[in-house]
Amino acid sequence: MSLRLEFSLLLIAVLLALATVNSNHRARKLYTVLEAEQKRMRDLDVEWGQLRLEQSTWAAHGRIEKVARERLHMNVPQAGRVVVIEPVTQGSKP
Repeated sequence: MSLRLEFSLLLIAVLLALATVNSNHRARKLYTVLEAEQKRMRDLDVEWGQLRLEQSTWAAHGRIEKVARERLHMNVPQAGRVVVIEPVTQGSKP
């Protein structure tokens, strides 16, 4: 073999080795990013569950009624004071 051919083959082998190292390094970095994003997703799922629980607590009928009575001084009207108003739809006669 000629010296030039041997040098070319050695250069190709070194370039391929460097490309392999670079590829492995990038794969490891991307895997680390993937793991971090999966952890973030799990954390957001936990937070979403906590927020849904908090929303259901704040929107509970009994709590709303208690706040209306205590803070707003509201009370349930007497039966004789309740007026039901029927909605008027277009095309119907009053």
